[in-house]
Amino acid sequence: MAKVIDGLYYSESHEFVRIEGEFGFIGITDYAQHALGNIVYVDMPEVDDEVVAGEDFGAVESVKAASDLISPVSGTVVEVNEALEDEPELVNNDAFENWIIKVQLSDTAELDALMNAADYAAFCEKEG
Repeated sequence: MAKVIDGLYYSESHEFVRIEGEFGFIGITDYAQHALGNIVYVDMPEVDDEVVAGEDFGAVESVKAASDLISPVSGTVVEVNEALEDEPELVNNDAFENWIIKVQLSDTAELDALMNAADYAAFCEKEG
């Protein structure tokens, strides 16, 4: 069973958002990294890029497949996880610790459309 953390928000495309004040840290879930296998590349946007809820902002490539990253929220990228440029496999080590982008949220009401940990765990079981 993939790890799910309480207090985070989850999307059906298997991204998570961890909220800290007006910022959201976005990455892929443990379920997603297990499904992808060994991650070899993370394509990230630039700082100051805008991301829009429901639209892609990059991609994750593994030895098996490439998968678009779909932003669960809208906002402005204020930081990218540069460690992933040299060590994309960090996402496999701990998907929740190794977020991909940090955004300044433009509309916190968008969080209402996302799942909590219990709902996401149930969603993964259905997919699984």
